[in-house]
Amino acid sequence: MRVKQNRDCPLISIIIPAYNHEKFIGAAVDSVLGQSVNDFELIVINDGSTDQTGEIVQSYEDKRLSYYSQENQDAYNTINRGLSLAKGKFIAILNSDDLFTSNRLERLLEHQKKTGAECIITDVIPISDSGEEFTDPEFGWNLWHQKNRTFYFECGDIYTAFLKGNFMVTTSNLFMTAGAMNRTGEFCSLRYLHDYDYIFRLMLTCSGKVRYLAEEKLLYYRIHSGNTLGEAAITGREQDQELIRKYMLKCIPKDYIDLVAAGSDRLVELQKELHEVKAALAPPIAQGVRPAVKLLLENLRVWINKKSQ
Repeated sequence: MRVKQNRDCPLISIIIPAYNHEKFIGAAVDSVLGQSVNDFELIVINDGSTDQTGEIVQSYEDKRLSYYSQENQDAYNTINRGLSLAKGKFIAILNSDDLFTSNRLERLLEHQKKTGAECIITDVIPISDSGEEFTDPEFGWNLWHQKNRTFYFECGDIYTAFLKGNFMVTTSNLFMTAGAMNRTGEFCSLRYLHDYDYIFRLMLTCSGKVRYLAEEKLLYYRIHSGNTLGEAAITGREQDQELIRKYMLKCIPKDYIDLVAAGSDRLVELQKELHEVKAALAPPIAQGVRPAVKLLLENLRVWINKKSQ
């Protein structure tokens, strides 16, 4: 889809927040510049990288690309700066280690024109550091993602499905109108789940206008192998609990909010108590033999490997 480009008023603004991704930033930029749609501006913000990320981006000679550099301020602040600079009718975000398929923007524009959607997300393709696709259906991340997708198809309601799990997966999956962005506002200061919070706010702001192209895989999502289990696994889940509680209560009639809040809080407390009781009653684990812990660590690592970037 070749259309005349207007740099003062581009059709799409793509924002790349970049931090210490010298290994991936070139491919991310290339995946934007190689789109089948060419009426866009690409805003790359270097969030205080200490590697060669900035030098790689500045080596590009393309009038559609604008480069900014700042001291490290975390991903959500970097994205917010990009939103403030965007001039396009539509807004897209791409993390500096992910990739667009070559026809992503074209397909999103076609679907938006057809449906009038304010925000569109698609399915994703998980890839490794080296770009290999994770195709094994028994791979931990694939099991998690398919569970969320299955629930979406079963329940038929996108808001309810997001309460079950974040099948948007990543900020890179967001494509929205500038109007939707302006009404929804900035990303919140959650280090790990600012994308999850934002999609809930979009659904509330643009009720009925958030669409999921469930059968189109238009984004490569990078799952890193080098991450290890840490505090992020705990913090991320605590944020997850708070977000689900918050946005579940947003949909409850006012007369029932206190009732549902009390019941849901008690269920969380009971789960913690059950875990503590079971741990206290469980037989001791033989020294050096910890298969269950090993399995838990592996599953948690898959979840946090992207959130800790």
